[in-house]
Amino acid sequence: MNRAQSTKLGLFLAVTVFVLGGFALWKGIFFVTHHEGDTLHVSEIVFRMAAGEVPHLDFMTPIGALAFAPFAWFVESGLGLGRSILWSQVGAALVLTPIAWWVAVSRLSFANGLLFGALIAILCLAVIHGKLETGLSISMHYNRWCWALSFLALLLAMFEPRRRSHVVDGVLIGALMTGLVMIKVTYFAAFAPLVVLAVILRSAWMSLAVAIGTGLVLAAGLTIWLGAEYWFAYLGDLLEVSQSELRSAPGLPLLGIVTDPEQRGAWLAAVVAVIFLRQSGRDREGLLLLLLLPAFIYVTYQNFGNDPQWLMLLAVILIALRPEAGMTNGFGWDMRQASHVLIAVVLAFGVPSYLNMAYSPVTMANQDPEEYEPLFLEEDQHADLQLIRVRTLRADAKIALDTEGMPLASRADPEERDDPTVFQGETLPACVVDNGIPIYMEEIAEDLTQAGFGGSRIFFADLFSSIWLYGDFERLDGGSPWYYTGLPGWQSADYLLVPLCVIYSDVRAKTLENITEAREGQAPLEELRRTELYVLYQAP
Repeated sequence: MNRAQSTKLGLFLAVTVFVLGGFALWKGIFFVTHHEGDTLHVSEIVFRMAAGEVPHLDFMTPIGALAFAPFAWFVESGLGLGRSILWSQVGAALVLTPIAWWVAVSRLSFANGLLFGALIAILCLAVIHGKLETGLSISMHYNRWCWALSFLALLLAMFEPRRRSHVVDGVLIGALMTGLVMIKVTYFAAFAPLVVLAVILRSAWMSLAVAIGTGLVLAAGLTIWLGAEYWFAYLGDLLEVSQSELRSAPGLPLLGIVTDPEQRGAWLAAVVAVIFLRQSGRDREGLLLLLLLPAFIYVTYQNFGNDPQWLMLLAVILIALRPEAGMTNGFGWDMRQASHVLIAVVLAFGVPSYLNMAYSPVTMANQDPEEYEPLFLEEDQHADLQLIRVRTLRADAKIALDTEGMPLASRADPEERDDPTVFQGETLPACVVDNGIPIYMEEIAEDLTQAGFGGSRIFFADLFSSIWLYGDFERLDGGSPWYYTGLPGWQSADYLLVPLCVIYSDVRAKTLENITEAREGQAPLEELRRTELYVLYQAP
């Protein structure tokens, strides 16, 4: 890429960040249309961090601190959470698009550099997690950011630069891989071995040494700042979640990632890509891509929605490695033409999700504020985080009609329904909150306050114990903003709240089972208050 093209690419990336970021920030409000549970999860972590708490040390989460630190920094500075999220995404783009520019200038053609740079900007600035779901959500923002970091590190490692740049490449690779550790370690575990192997296969020993050195220096700095116990706590959270019966993987089973009808064609195209690279004389790259496929499978398996966002990286790689015209394989196929067909297939599978992400900031700018309400109805500072009214002010629930006392109980088939949840001899209703989480949480918080329980620590036997976001309650020490396993925060709780209509019934069942086992042989917990929404017990 010559100087003029490099300049044009830089301008293109600057304009892309300005346009996408500008549309997202246009109204100064983050509008949420779904995944409000995930939004509460993010909110609790951010507010805890803004109050000085450290992830893993002060509360349980398998997600790294860097995924939320920018949000927390803006909130500490006095900005509302909605704008904090949007400005953090702009910040991520401002950090990563210059690296994308360097990768493209040093390794890709101009056209391919435009594509690659656009992918990185979109992953940083989207306000939807991907796939083809319309709407707006902050859910899984860390997955998008980690794909961007991974794409950058993999291309730096796989492709030989046009001129010697061992120090720059090594520093960038080391910093990018450290970023993966501090955001979502799944990506680091999946891609770090392949990044190292790719650098070794290029015999770029200086780059490898600088990358390792950079990673060690950053790790040492973080250890000095956070303490060695931070890493043990982080590892402990990861091990806890990996053993969770409820949330070890948030989507399809591992084999289902490949056999899912939506993804079969994509995986077949990836296998064909490996074959074509080998037949085109690209043995090293073909081997690396072959080894990358299991990593892509694993990361996709670990991500909610199982969106194969690696497809566009595959397209960039295939474009960069197109063979010269006239090269044929054993069947007499022109491999350059065959590669063009394969690239078109890969783009057909990968482009829709990215177009959806790219358009999401425009969708944000086109929202009517009259159709939204603040997620935290009584919080002025964070009124810039708003949920669509139908999911804020309308409460719906799913109720089983074939359980005891219900109209279809005589027709019930016990084999088709999970065992009922029983706690201290009481069978709890089979009722699940389907809509209206904000007013559900606010109603419970107001009722508890009026009953004299304000200022206490409430352990919620549900997916999240976010009651303190809606009233004057204390946070659980060592609690978990999202329930995975065990009883995080139980020892600091003043009261146990058992919802009668639950957000996630499996979590309630498992939590109460754990409490029962932990208190085996002890007297039952004293019931203090009962309403149509919950039962409150004295915690030990």
